[in-house]
Amino acid sequence: MGFFDFWKKLFDGQKNTGKEIGVITHYFGKVSVGVIKLKAGLRLGDKIRIKGAHDDFTQTVKTIQVNRKDISYAGKGVEIGIKVTHRVHENDKVYKIADKGLFSAGK
Repeated sequence: MGFFDFWKKLFDGQKNTGKEIGVITHYFGKVSVGVIKLKAGLRLGDKIRIKGAHDDFTQTVKTIQVNRKDISYAGKGVEIGIKVTHRVHENDKVYKIADKGLFSAGK
């Protein structure tokens, strides 16, 4: 095995999973809303990845609600609802892969 073959085999198929920030606890199919128990903060505009046995997709957070009230930021320990682009399932992991704050700090 050559030098490049070693590195290709090592990194082949790996994706940027980001930092785990929560877990899906419920899904409301009629309104396409996933409920997330947060382990870290999340704000509008952050890019997330939702990965589970049946799901693996990314999306930008466009809505966050707590008790049916719109908010722009939720911290650790809060259970939130977000509009999702695909069906999600209980125990799917939620990862933050891009933080909106990083982009606005550079402007």
